[in-house]
Amino acid sequence: MQESIDFYFDMMSPFSYLAHTQLPDLARKYGLTVKYLPMSIPVAKIAAGNYGPSNREVPAKIKVMLQDIKRWAAHYDVPFTFPKNLEIEPWNIGVLYANDKDQAEAYVNAAYAKIWADGCDPTDMAELSQVADQLGWNADEFIAYVQSNEGQTRFRKACVEAHKEGVFGAPIMMLDDQAWWGNDRFMFMEEYLKDRKN
Repeated sequence: MQESIDFYFDMMSPFSYLAHTQLPDLARKYGLTVKYLPMSIPVAKIAAGNYGPSNREVPAKIKVMLQDIKRWAAHYDVPFTFPKNLEIEPWNIGVLYANDKDQAEAYVNAAYAKIWADGCDPTDMAELSQVADQLGWNADEFIAYVQSNEGQTRFRKACVEAHKEGVFGAPIMMLDDQAWWGNDRFMFMEEYLKDRKN
């Protein structure tokens, strides 16, 4: 039986951030772990045949979406500040580095705190270096990795694998033959987890 919840997410996604504020504790409650699988929403959308505009290109949608994000942040009692920009790929690549060190949850917590709680500028590598320092890593080695061809190639492969698994956006959580899309699906996920445990 599968013992981890596959968590497909993009650091640029505020809804992935919101989901992550809840997911690890829910997984632990049912004796499961979280498998961190970074991907790119724009890449996933195109791979799935969704060629529509991004949310940022639809003013009416982005206005309501921002209100909704703030409501969810208040509901979960977590901080929320929109970052300076969404140029975030090195932070996604950093998840792969963190996976290798078996510190993915700690990295994602620290990175999301910088991006979506503090509203940092993700293109400022000093911000990402601070995350590495916080986790006790060699910051120079880490920054070199997230900017390397190796890291970028590995991330592209992760995006291809996500598409093969049916991922079309983020956040998506998968367990057994079930999938849940969005930070607002935890009620349904927990119903499944309860039944699965019995």
